[in-house]
Amino acid sequence: MGEVLTVNATGARDVETVWQQFIPSARLEHVDPLRVRFRWTSIDTGAFSLVQYSLRADVRSSIHLDDQIMACQLAALDARMTTEGHSLDARQPWITGDRAMQARWSGTGKVRAFLFDRTSAERIARAVSGEDRLVLRSIDPVARDRTLAAQWERSFGYVASALAVGHEQPLIAAELERHALISTLTTFSTTYLEALDRTAQRAAAPRTVRRALAFIDAHAHEPITVDDIAAAAGISTRGLQHTFRRALGVTPSEQLRTVRLAAAHRDLQNAGATVGEVSRRWGFSSPSRFARFYRDMYGLNPAQTARMF
Repeated sequence: MGEVLTVNATGARDVETVWQQFIPSARLEHVDPLRVRFRWTSIDTGAFSLVQYSLRADVRSSIHLDDQIMACQLAALDARMTTEGHSLDARQPWITGDRAMQARWSGTGKVRAFLFDRTSAERIARAVSGEDRLVLRSIDPVARDRTLAAQWERSFGYVASALAVGHEQPLIAAELERHALISTLTTFSTTYLEALDRTAQRAAAPRTVRRALAFIDAHAHEPITVDDIAAAAGISTRGLQHTFRRALGVTPSEQLRTVRLAAAHRDLQNAGATVGEVSRRWGFSSPSRFARFYRDMYGLNPAQTARMF
């Protein structure tokens, strides 16, 4: 389950303590102790953390990550970001690379960030791309264009709101981690995009479809993703997407959702659970989206089904 941390502090030591917990390599090179105002909120699911904080201070900091990947956005009136002597637009999302990143600001800085465990992120990226030896690296720390930068900002807002209510549900947390990672890896120039371009996909095979369907039926109650389904079927995620569309006319995610909706339908027919409890149990972070999918499949609202039994 996700761990939520909220901090309101006025001391530089508190700032460093929280930073070191999430970003061990981060260094606060200078903070004026008389001006510190610090508000931090984070949700940590183990391999993935979502961080939002504001820090009022005169700040000089440095970040160099080895075991983590961070995508970040900094809003401050005089924010300055540099890496290897090159300046970045801190107002646009940026991603950590092989070199240290330096940030400076005075006044109040507001930060939003995704933090990924590198091993977990590479496992997901390898499954999606089909390249088993993929090593994740950023080629350019800035977003590929402003449209993608805006898309990343929207993804952050979606994940933040959904994770706030669904972090205790493993199915929801796993899907949100994957969404945040893929959104990040496609916003920036990364080796992941290179892998997508060059990976040859396997030919579709009915046996592959059957293996995937059997895995979905057996594990729909667990926090599985489309990457897990592809691995069980012995094919890359892209190959699985193509296979399902050609053989069944649906995507693996749509099939998984159908199986989970059927399970939710059975649960609603048994008294004792509310619609909200059932929707969260089966991985639906948004009650309205659950109701819409359920209505499309069964022709009535979940609450109507619950009242019938």
